[in-house]
Amino acid sequence: MALAAHILFLPAAAHAQALACTAPDRVSVPRIEKPRRGEPARSPKIAGYLLAMSWSPQHCASVRNPKAPRDRFQCAGEGGRFGWVLHGLWPESDGPAYPQWCRPAKIVPTAILRRHMCMTPSAQLLQHEWAKHGTCMSPHPAAYFRAAEILFGAVRFPDMRALAAQPQTAGSVRAAFAGVNPGVAPSMIAVATDRKGWLDEVRICLGPRMRPQRCKPFQAGAGDRRAVRIAAPPR
Repeated sequence: MALAAHILFLPAAAHAQALACTAPDRVSVPRIEKPRRGEPARSPKIAGYLLAMSWSPQHCASVRNPKAPRDRFQCAGEGGRFGWVLHGLWPESDGPAYPQWCRPAKIVPTAILRRHMCMTPSAQLLQHEWAKHGTCMSPHPAAYFRAAEILFGAVRFPDMRALAAQPQTAGSVRAAFAGVNPGVAPSMIAVATDRKGWLDEVRICLGPRMRPQRCKPFQAGAGDRRAVRIAAPPR
């Protein structure tokens, strides 16, 4: 059965923060992605998934050169204005040794890259996500990215400008996401920050049939009381 056929939609199938994005006419061909030295390939049984979403204003504030090839579509105004973007859909096991690099990955076809550049605005990151995570879920990149697209498109997002204007904690960020996604509890949401406490990612923990579930301890990220700073979204 195709990967997308296994997806049960998140309870609120509506996107509350549309991207101001126009897909590029041309997409640069990414390089082949392989494990770094000492990074093992492993394929334990898949017990769930993480839907990892990155806060683009913080990513772009942290890169050395927004006009570098990897980041210019996202950060230099070539593609539009980005808020939340999809980092990736990650298969998980029952422990921290998650599946990765399950089979050799060819270059993702250009048409597939272009289709998903407004979801994950970097051809190289799309290639990386397919090689490291997607190959553990499907032999076909189109099926993997279609599954990610369906899940990401079902997430509602809170008012990030209002959140950025007030002091926040990881717990209040979880509560804000849970508040606009019926059926998703704060315990199903992980928050990740950078070393200085800036909001980096929000991740939704999913069960084996891709329904939201309580995050396991090794998935949970920042504790509820951790102070979180949020970069203001673009106007």
